Amino acid sequence: MHRVNQAVVLGGGLAGMLAAAALATHPEIGGVTVVERDDLPAGPADRRGLPQGHHAHVLMSSGARIVESLLPGTTAAWQAAGAHRLGLPDGYVMLLPQGWLRRWETGEYVISCSRALLDHVVRERVRALPNVHLLDGTRATGLTGDAGHVTGVRTSRDGADDVRPADLVVDATGRGSRMPHWLAELGAAPVPQDDVDSGLRYATRVFRAPPGAARDFPIVNVQADPSRPGPGQTAALMPIEGGRWLVTLSGTRGGEPPAGQERFVAFARGMRHPVVGDLIADAEPLGGVRVTNSTANRRRRFDRAARWPRGLIVLGDAVAAYNPVYGHGMSVAAKQAAVLRRELDRHGLGPGLAATVQRAVCAAADEGWNHAAGSDVRFPDVRGATPSPADRILWRYQNRLFRTALDRPSVAAELVRVFSLSAPAGRLLSPRMLLATARGPRAEPPAEPPFTTGELASAGRPGRSW
Repeated sequence: MHRVNQAVVLGGGLAGMLAAAALATHPEIGGVTVVERDDLPAGPADRRGLPQGHHAHVLMSSGARIVESLLPGTTAAWQAAGAHRLGLPDGYVMLLPQGWLRRWETGEYVISCSRALLDHVVRERVRALPNVHLLDGTRATGLTGDAGHVTGVRTSRDGADDVRPADLVVDATGRGSRMPHWLAELGAAPVPQDDVDSGLRYATRVFRAPPGAARDFPIVNVQADPSRPGPGQTAALMPIEGGRWLVTLSGTRGGEPPAGQERFVAFARGMRHPVVGDLIADAEPLGGVRVTNSTANRRRRFDRAARWPRGLIVLGDAVAAYNPVYGHGMSVAAKQAAVLRRELDRHGLGPGLAATVQRAVCAAADEGWNHAAGSDVRFPDVRGATPSPADRILWRYQNRLFRTALDRPSVAAELVRVFSLSAPAGRLLSPRMLLATARGPRAEPPAEPPFTTGELASAGRPGRSW
């Protein structure tokens, strides 16, 4: 009897579930088992293995479109559960380092909700696929096979050890992945790693939104200005399901937000602009402050392996984990799942599949790395990187480009497409963009946050002028 090909996905977070969805409908794969260490909740709830899940998360339109292609109907399910689909930047009130960005429509958008809801909807749709089996409460402890060919996974559940043979193993266990260690156990060479650590701390608190602002309220984002001396500090207010605002404050080394409740609003008011602090000053808090310090940018260079083992693919944060303030991690994971599906369709489960996919996955990870690590290196006391003269020239160009985008819709639209990972970064160096940047801005940006009159009224700030 012909044996049915089996895939095992390690990690039941977003990256793992999207990988399972990419695998499940391929005709050569008879079954997909997702192995997850946590006992997964039945509903949208936080879980221990995703401590950063408490903080602000947005799924960019580039990632949302891929999720929809893998799991049709997901966007409607998110919105039915209370998630917000907000235009980028028309659904934002955003202070860039160069000033307030006007709210033009570009066709790009974000999904704004709690990470718990976003994961839950995807997880339930993957669970419903007929050949996917979710095995939670089970820990992966290593690989079987050798440095040239991975043949399965060792697992442990309730003290009982087991071996799960697999034709394809996908590691999506996140920032804490043990893959470099497991590969070393099989006799593989060490995996090179890049680290850029700005010392960022995240502090998040959830508030009840004013009744009129429970729907149709923009994301409010005050970004850090790396050209200013001192640490970089940011504030983000996101409308999420349940008529709530999720507020995340962050600060790089030496400017970290407080872990306690007493100074949360004051810290938000101490940003480059006090708008987020002012909006939450009278709002009802729904719980305490959650803090996360594990925010370094880390990239594992699996693409540089002289010989990549057949039957193994690593993706998501296990390949590259970013400072979360840039909001790219989930969209990069979606792009990597799309890469997996594309290469499966092209080549099938042939001997060269894993190496081909791994190179493409690492290339997709570089998109988020260049945004995150390339920005973090500008802040004081960053560890792991030193800016080059070429970096400083690029920063000067970017500063003028961003300033030009504040009052030119066509420039802003291209910038948003690149930032949302819907277009490659090279588009910002096209002749058209170079010419527009050389000409520069034509008008001053808005002097105050560009809320509508209705938004200010709904937030209890009618006629407010900062």
